[in-house]
Amino acid sequence: MYRLSNPILAVLLLCATFALAVQNVKVQGADFVNNVTSDRFQIIGVAYQPGGSDGFNPGSGIDPLSNGTLCLRDAALMQQLGVNTIRIYNLDPDLNHDDCVSIFNGVGIYMLIDVNSPLPDQSLDPGNLASSYSLTYLNHTFAVVEAFKNYPNTLGFFSANEVMDTVGTGATSPPYIRAVTRDIKDYIAKNSPRQIPVGYSAADVSQILTDSWAYLSCDINGNSNDPSRSDFFGLNSYSWCGPTSPTANYEASGYNTLISTFGNTSIPVFFSEYGCNKVEPRVFDEVPVLYGNMTSVMSGGLVYEYYEESNDYGLVSFYSNGTSQLLVDYDNLQKQFNTLNVKALESMDSSATAIKSPSCSSSLISSSGFNNSFTLPAAPSGVSQLIDSGVKNANQGKLVTVTDTAVTLPVYSVSGSLINNLAIKLLPNDESNGPNGATTTSSGASPSTTKKGAAGKIQAGLCGSAAMAIVLAFLLL
Repeated sequence: MYRLSNPILAVLLLCATFALAVQNVKVQGADFVNNVTSDRFQIIGVAYQPGGSDGFNPGSGIDPLSNGTLCLRDAALMQQLGVNTIRIYNLDPDLNHDDCVSIFNGVGIYMLIDVNSPLPDQSLDPGNLASSYSLTYLNHTFAVVEAFKNYPNTLGFFSANEVMDTVGTGATSPPYIRAVTRDIKDYIAKNSPRQIPVGYSAADVSQILTDSWAYLSCDINGNSNDPSRSDFFGLNSYSWCGPTSPTANYEASGYNTLISTFGNTSIPVFFSEYGCNKVEPRVFDEVPVLYGNMTSVMSGGLVYEYYEESNDYGLVSFYSNGTSQLLVDYDNLQKQFNTLNVKALESMDSSATAIKSPSCSSSLISSSGFNNSFTLPAAPSGVSQLIDSGVKNANQGKLVTVTDTAVTLPVYSVSGSLINNLAIKLLPNDESNGPNGATTTSSGASPSTTKKGAAGKIQAGLCGSAAMAIVLAFLLL
């Protein structure tokens, strides 16, 4: 029996490796790429902050990824919408996010995580940089890394959001943003099982935009492994307003200027927010442009935002009684996403990835008021020890099995009719979501919408057959 148990155990362990997980995405030059196939990854996403400011209440155990029932509903709607990435702004690293993250992972949706929050000592204060850049603050950012580092669908971390939003903050904040990026990347290198990209989300302030990108994407002293260098650059842009607005075209919106500005980028550039609502309802006629002639430079974008709030940027309205209703913006965005050619978007642009990052120099800065010193503040006392030892008693997230797929909360269409049989479709291992039911896979297979249940049965059947064959073989010895 001892001879028999070892091969059976081996087969069981082999079968256990079939896990529902997307492939990691990494930065390669100016692109995000699939870590297995090296296919280019274009962000087709939405900003996700359920409940707005009320959706983040750590004292009550609430943050955007703390309620699996709500995440299941939202994942089903996002999967149908065609997104492959969400951005989450405010998170409590001490809460359990396993259910929500596992659901989004199961439907092939990645996450871009902001490490800051509006609570005291949990973000850089542009008006008080030296004191806000503290051990307490960095302990919080590292705790967020700990909470999300083990999830395969963690695409990256934003070290800061719009800290440089005026000419004045462009004069003072840049070294601190690079310092925080450095510290987070040092922590990841020491404490994470894989390298996870860290970057910045910039305000669209024309006077400092080019300098912000140039300052954050260069290598200090020519060090190609400089940890303070941003791995990616996000831009919160609302310059395209359509369809009747005078800015609803490639030139008037300034999109052509962005392509010229970032044409020689050495890191991925994408819209970390977009979707002007000066003209309502939004028709998102910028989508074919963003994923068309801009893909030689841009890596996609995230529409602001999923939940409807008082600012009227939402795609879906949610009510206190648990019901929700799609808005016309949801339908309009879905129609635009459905026109995209996912396979074409995956094609690599080898010329973009070949661009080497420049060495940091004051000559990169074009405006006189922007900071051109690349001497960064030293990490606060105790940070090096924190990096070496890791956050004490850190909450480390892990994927869990997703068993429920049917949405139990009522969801209504734009016309007001109840959407029946709304459910998530768990994708086979290694696939990510895409528009119009398309998925991308590391195996090179054709796009499909195969349910994980079916895939699981196939895999279980194969594993069971293999195990039985080995058992019979050994019994016949």
